[in-house]
Amino acid sequence: MVVCFYKSACLYKYIYRYLSSDIEVPIFFSLFKFLSEITSDIMKVSITSGKSEGPTRLNAFDNALLDAGIGDVNLIPVSSILPKDTEIVELPPIKEGKMVNCVLSCVHSDHPGDLITAVVAVATSDDFGCVVEHSGINQDPEKIKAEAKTMVEYMMEVRGLTIKEIIIADENHTVKKEAVAVAAVVYLK
Repeated sequence: MVVCFYKSACLYKYIYRYLSSDIEVPIFFSLFKFLSEITSDIMKVSITSGKSEGPTRLNAFDNALLDAGIGDVNLIPVSSILPKDTEIVELPPIKEGKMVNCVLSCVHSDHPGDLITAVVAVATSDDFGCVVEHSGINQDPEKIKAEAKTMVEYMMEVRGLTIKEIIIADENHTVKKEAVAVAAVVYLK
């Protein structure tokens, strides 16, 4: 029986060890199922948002990330494609200092009374998906969300993808002194 795993060379060692032993077939298939699950290509993402004030632009940004639950990780910006079979899940606790890929919408203002809006729009299909980030200052938040929806629909259309679901997350804030709003799609696995 030949078993081929392309994910990790170390898996070969475990498969060989169990294939060369006298284990029963059901135990082998349980091991096979477990190894298949841990090497799965299924991407998990979370959609989150936050807003905050701060004494400086940097502090307001940091506080908004904390409000969104992603302030203690290192964010790596990525382009706007979701792999096939991506699962959208609640944002779990993430280990401090971890390198985390994300699509991030961010808007800042230091003019009291400004309305700031950050939006992400996610479209999924049976093949793969797209993400759009959009933001605005002193614009109707519904207009900004509609523009993000239109952009993600267009991205799917030019790729010939049939939309299964569209999810839009937004964060709005009226500036008191110095504020930032963020919305993000966080790639967990």
